[in-house]
Amino acid sequence: MAGRHNHAAFCLAALLALVANIAAAQEGQRTFSSGYRFVEMSGEELYNNVCRGCHMMDGKGASGAGSYPSLVANPNLAQAGYPVTLVVRGRRAMPPFGDMMNDAQVAAVVNYLRTHFGNAYGDVVTAQDASDARH
Repeated sequence: MAGRHNHAAFCLAALLALVANIAAAQEGQRTFSSGYRFVEMSGEELYNNVCRGCHMMDGKGASGAGSYPSLVANPNLAQAGYPVTLVVRGRRAMPPFGDMMNDAQVAAVVNYLRTHFGNAYGDVVTAQDASDARH
């Protein structure tokens, strides 16, 4: 009888945890990456979970403890190689994310930046471009 009660309690706890996770997802709460590798795959997910902490939700950047440039209509994004290299290797206050993102993730987030926030750069960055920036 005690085993059945413990099993029921475990199932109830698991169900409550599932409901809490679903509620959090519906409220748009952030999903944290695991370990030292990001798990997000789309450019939007990567931006929202990795980049917006510094560059802000609207891409306008911020100043304070550091200076985080605006991504809005940013001419530095015109040459695709620049943001790819920046994401992979970092520069100044921008940490390198090359060890935390695979080539497809780097391409996805750079393509997202180059087609959002008032940017309309049509040439597509590929995973091969990201791989080339690592060497």
